[in-house]
Amino acid sequence: FCVLPSSSEGFGVAEKIVLLTFISAVILMAILGNLLVMVAVCRDRQLRKIKTNYFIVSLAFADLLVSVLVMPFGAIELVQDNWIYGEMFCLVRTSLDVLLTTASILHLCCISLDRYYAICCQPLVYRNKMTPLRIAVMLGGCWVIPTFISFLPIMQGWNSIGIIDLIQQRQFNKASNSTYCIFMVNKPYAITCSVVAFYIPFLLMVLAYYRIYVTAREHARQIQVLQRAGTPADGRQHPPDQHSTHRMKTETKAAKTLCIIMGCFCLCWAPFFITNIVDPFINYTVPGKLWTAFLWLGYINSGLNPFLYAFLNKSFRRAFLIILCCGDERYRRPSILGQTVPCSTTTINGSTHVLR
Repeated sequence: FCVLPSSSEGFGVAEKIVLLTFISAVILMAILGNLLVMVAVCRDRQLRKIKTNYFIVSLAFADLLVSVLVMPFGAIELVQDNWIYGEMFCLVRTSLDVLLTTASILHLCCISLDRYYAICCQPLVYRNKMTPLRIAVMLGGCWVIPTFISFLPIMQGWNSIGIIDLIQQRQFNKASNSTYCIFMVNKPYAITCSVVAFYIPFLLMVLAYYRIYVTAREHARQIQVLQRAGTPADGRQHPPDQHSTHRMKTETKAAKTLCIIMGCFCLCWAPFFITNIVDPFINYTVPGKLWTAFLWLGYINSGLNPFLYAFLNKSFRRAFLIILCCGDERYRRPSILGQTVPCSTTTINGSTHVLR
């Protein structure tokens, strides 16, 4: 899936300090953000009732494993310019890298499909589509499918067929007496894994979010049409009612959020997977530092996911504030019994009535 930088392209002392600081911040952000998402759903009963949050928790778990099991070893090798854990653990670490990052991307795809059915389909269709069994099957697929493109082919050496000599040349540098965890892929493996891990999920996400965006814009347009239709004959525009205004703002915000989600996903993963397919066809001439930059750009997505899928959600933000502020009552949901119902008055047959 990736080719780590060779010693001849190693970083200087100043570059290593900057890299270590940046990488440490990325790892810390990913660990804390994803842990916070998981704890929030476990503690908040209202969040557990929402079906989409099952995908978000599983996504947070996958991203947490990326930040704990994959990123630290990549950072150590990057800074030390050497791999000290042996060839077998190199294969295990690489398999985990492919497994967990692919699982993270597939979770993003499932979230987009869940939101598509919830927003673009009728409520009855959504209930029929997103049953507990189907959710379990989709979550299982997010973890099982990556296994067939990670541990199985990597442990069997299918990715190195035809390029073993080139891999052996890059694994050991005689000038510095250093060993590297090199993982290079042949053309069939590069195409197969990239299509399964990125291009198919990306296509599904684009189609789903495009339909969601169109639906949101259509809802906003319908509200505006209804408001204009309600203009009185004297031509004076009455202020829109609170419900319509709130719904228009919600739809507009949803459309903007979808643009942010797709933009961040493409920015983080597209450079890596494009290079992953191109590199075997240009005789593996992509510089090691460029590979490293694209790889860590993809890792950053694991730290951004909690912000994109949870921190932008009002219910999640309230749950986070309760956790971080040790259960401060100011951030808890108001009791249903304590809520006040807005009232208005009207006159019917000469008597005044209060409407709730």
